[in-house]
Amino acid sequence: MKDSDDLKRVIELYSNIMRRVCFLYMKQDSDVDDIFQNVFLKYTKTKKSFQCLEHEKAWFIRVTINECKNFLGSWFHKNVDFTYDFDQFHIEKDSLEYDIIYAIQKLEKKYKIVIYLYYYEGYSMVEIADILRKNENTIYTWHARAKNILKKELGGDYFESR
Repeated sequence: MKDSDDLKRVIELYSNIMRRVCFLYMKQDSDVDDIFQNVFLKYTKTKKSFQCLEHEKAWFIRVTINECKNFLGSWFHKNVDFTYDFDQFHIEKDSLEYDIIYAIQKLEKKYKIVIYLYYYEGYSMVEIADILRKNENTIYTWHARAKNILKKELGGDYFESR
């Protein structure tokens, strides 16, 4: 079991990344909080040692994605209707950033996570393929499809810079 200093360290390092990944999958703050707690609980119980900080970060992202998928597959989630709470982002509703986040939220989950990891976390396609445990070509395809959808939705060239 991990000690409290190590837990504080990983919370400080990865909590923001985990919350952003959760928001890609979940629609409510309370669900994000539940996933957040579950991931850190799993971390405290794991005996896994990490090769480096990037390996540790990838583990947190992977476990967060898995927890979100498990929750989304639960009976509760399938039988209760939710709507997105965009106030959680603390962004002005008439801003370009709000429009982009709204457009990303409407993407299929597989596209959302690729866009997030590439543009917001700076992972390469190869690293994303490794984190998501998918073929590299699949990730390139999902990224291209997501960009095309976002270009149509936003009517601009917002994703051309990378």
